[in-house]
Amino acid sequence: MTLPKILFSFLVVSILLTAGCNSKTNRVMTDKDKITYPVTKKQNNVVSEYFGTKISDPYRWLEDDLSSETAAWVDAQNEVTFSYLDKMPTRNDFKSRLEKIWNYEKVGAPFKRGDYIYYYKNNGLQNQFVLYRKSGNGTEEIFLDPNTFSKDGTTSLGDISFTKDGSLVAYSISKGGSDWREVIIMEAAGKKILEDTLKDIKFSGLSWKGNDGFYYSSYDKPKGSELSALTDQHKLYYHKLGTSQKVDKVIFGDQEKRRYVGGSVSEDQRFLFISAANSTSGNELYMQKLDEPGSKIITLVNHFENDHDVVDVIGNQIFILTNLNAPNMRLVKADVSDPGIQSWQNFIPEKPEVLSVITSGGYFFAHYMKDALSLIEQYDVQGKKIRTLDLPGLGSVSLNGSKKEEKITYYSFSNYVTPGVIYSLDTESGKSQKYITPAIDFDPTKFESKQIFYTSKDGTKVPMIITYKKGIVLNGKNPTILYGYGGFNISLTPRFSIANAVWMEQGGIYAVPNLRGGGEYGKKWHDAGTQLKKQNVFDDFIAAAEYLIENKYTSKDYLAISGGSNGGLLVGACMTQRPELFKVALPAVGVLDMLRYHTFTAGAGWAYDYGTAEQSKEMFEYLLKYSPVHNVKPASYPATMVTTADHDDRVVPAHSYKFIAALQENQKGSNPVLIRIAKSAGHGAGTPTSKIIEETADKFSFIFYHMNKSFQSN
Repeated sequence: MTLPKILFSFLVVSILLTAGCNSKTNRVMTDKDKITYPVTKKQNNVVSEYFGTKISDPYRWLEDDLSSETAAWVDAQNEVTFSYLDKMPTRNDFKSRLEKIWNYEKVGAPFKRGDYIYYYKNNGLQNQFVLYRKSGNGTEEIFLDPNTFSKDGTTSLGDISFTKDGSLVAYSISKGGSDWREVIIMEAAGKKILEDTLKDIKFSGLSWKGNDGFYYSSYDKPKGSELSALTDQHKLYYHKLGTSQKVDKVIFGDQEKRRYVGGSVSEDQRFLFISAANSTSGNELYMQKLDEPGSKIITLVNHFENDHDVVDVIGNQIFILTNLNAPNMRLVKADVSDPGIQSWQNFIPEKPEVLSVITSGGYFFAHYMKDALSLIEQYDVQGKKIRTLDLPGLGSVSLNGSKKEEKITYYSFSNYVTPGVIYSLDTESGKSQKYITPAIDFDPTKFESKQIFYTSKDGTKVPMIITYKKGIVLNGKNPTILYGYGGFNISLTPRFSIANAVWMEQGGIYAVPNLRGGGEYGKKWHDAGTQLKKQNVFDDFIAAAEYLIENKYTSKDYLAISGGSNGGLLVGACMTQRPELFKVALPAVGVLDMLRYHTFTAGAGWAYDYGTAEQSKEMFEYLLKYSPVHNVKPASYPATMVTTADHDDRVVPAHSYKFIAALQENQKGSNPVLIRIAKSAGHGAGTPTSKIIEETADKFSFIFYHMNKSFQSN
C-alpha cells in the first residue's frame, strides 16, 4: 500500500482565460437528476459465512478483471460519467488554467554517480520526468527519457540503481501503472543495453554487488489475473550479469513465507542487509558478509514487532534506525561481530519528535517531525551534535543522501504555499544556498497557512493545517477540500501542489488534518488508528469537518472530502456514516471491501492496520460495521465521483466497482453517484501529466458545479 507519497493531492482548478469576462456561472446544466445508470447485475446467491453470519456479495462478479462482462460494465459506467462531465460549463477552464500553470521547468535535486551529475527534469507538460546528466565539462545530455518508452506516456521509469563506480546502471519500468516491473541493464557511459530485460519483478529495489550483479525482489507470477490474483510470497534474488534470469539464485524467502522482502548492499560493499516482513509494519532484519565467500545469513532481529532500517556502516559499526523501545524512533549502533538486538547501543536517543536519519558527506542528519513540520540536526560519526540546520521556513524538507567523500549535498523545501526550492548544503559549514528556484506563475505572498489543533470525539487533540488566500471572509461559503489519509504510519507533511495553488486562487480552502493511524507522532499515534481502533481515524476526520463548519471556514453545502487508497477508505467510511455532512465526496482508488481486501494481490500485508474478517469474530464484526461496500443503505448521499484505474494492482478496482454499484442502487437523493475509470493507469505512481490534468479538471468542475460556484478570471 504504500507509501506513500500519495498522488492524490494532485487536485486542480482552472482560471477562466476568455478575454473580457470576469466570471462564468456554473449552473447551466439541466436534468442532472435524471441520470440513467447502467444496470448492474446482482447475484444474490453469492454468500460468504463468517463466524456463523452469512454475508451476501451480489457484485462479486465485478472482481473478475479478465471477464468481458466486467469490461462491458466498465465501458458503460465511463460512458455515463464522461457524458455527464462533458456538460460541465467550467471543465475546459479548469484544464486551460492547469496546463498554463503546470507549464514551467521542474528540476529535481542532483546526485553524483561516477563521472556524471544526474538530475530529473520536466520541461513543462511532458508526461514523464526525463533523467539528464552532465559530465565534468558541464555538457547536458538526456540519459533516460521515459516519454519515448510508449506513445501515450503510460510507461514510466521506476527505481534506478548505479554501481558504486557509476559505470553500470539497472533501472525498472512500469507499463500502464502496474506494480509489475521490467528491469533493464545498461552500460552508463555509452548507454548500451547489456543483456535481456528482466521480467515480472514487483515491489523491488535494485542493489548492486560490485559490478558483477545486483539483488532484486519479486513474487512468483500468479495464476489467473496478474492484476488481481494473490501475491503472497516475496523472494530476494541475485542476478549475475551475463546469465539468464531463469538461473537467478534465491537468496532469501524460498523457505519461510514472507510477504515483503528487500535487500540492500552497504556503501562499502561488505554487507548485504535483508529486511523481511509479513505486514506493512514490523520487520525482521538479517545480514550477510559479502567479503567472506560462502558466509551464512546472520539474524539481527527475529520478530515483526518493531520497525528496523540499516542507515549506514562505518568501519565495524552498523547504524540502525529502530522503534524498538522507542515509539518515536532512535538510532542505535552495533558491532558487526555481535549485531543482535542485545548489543544495540543508543547513538541518537529517542526524542518527543519522530526521527528519521540519512547520511551525507560523512555526517548523520537527524530529521525530526514536530507537529508535521521539519526540524534537522547534524551529528558527526561519534554521535556529537554539530548543529541544527537553519531551514528556509516552516515546512517540509527532503534531504538527499550523498557519499561520504561528497561535501555538498542537496535538499528541497516546500510547504502548502511555497513551490519547491532546491538548496545546496555545505556539510562542513552547515550553510545553505538556493540552487534552483522554480519559475511558476504563482505568488506565494497572497496566501497563508494556519496550523490549528481541534478536539476529536474522544477528546484527542489533532493538528490540521488550513491554507487559503489572504483576506478570505469566514462566512461559511468558501469551497473547501478536506483531504486525509490516516493509516500505515504515513505522515502528511505540508508540500506544495500545483493543484492546490489553483484551488486557492479560486478562493478555495485546502485543509489537511494529521489523523491517527498516520506517523506524525510515532508508533503510538499509528497504532491508535489500527484494527479495533480504526474508527478513531474516521472520528478524527469527521471532527475536522465539524471544526471547519463551526468556525465558518465553510459549511456542509461547500465541503468536499477527498482521499486516495487508504484515504479512499476514509472517504467511503465517512460518507456512509455521515452522508449529510458533506456536499461532495471523492474516494480515489479506495480500499472499500473490508471483508475481502486481503484476498487480492498483496492485500494480506495490510492486516496490521486493518485486521481480517477471519481473524476473530470481534474483528469481523468491527470490519463489517464500517466497511463502505457493506454500509451503503438507502440514503441521500453527497455528489460522489469514485475514481480508479483498470491497471491498479495495488488496490484492485473491484473495490470501487462494488462500492459504486451499491451507491447507484441506494441513492435516494438527487445527487449523482458516478465512477471514473482511467484506462492504462494504475494506483498513481508514474501517471502521465496529461492524465493528471484530465482527471483533476474533471474533479474540480464536478465540485464547483455542485457547490454552485462561479469560476473567476485573474
